[in-house]
Amino acid sequence: MTFTDDGPALVEGPIDLVTADGRTIHCDRFMVAICLCRRSKNYPLCDTSHRHRERHLE
Repeated sequence: MTFTDDGPALVEGPIDLVTADGRTIHCDRFMVAICLCRRSKNYPLCDTSHRHRERHLE
């Protein structure tokens, strides 16, 4: 698993993900992006929603 600085965790696939409610999601891709920001409409899989967040400058 590889953690990116500003986005998803990347996992070499294929993998099976088990969600908190017990569902199993089979991902047959060679690389699977796991959402860490919880903004994805396809959670727990990343849909790049993290790219659209506002950054607050201090």
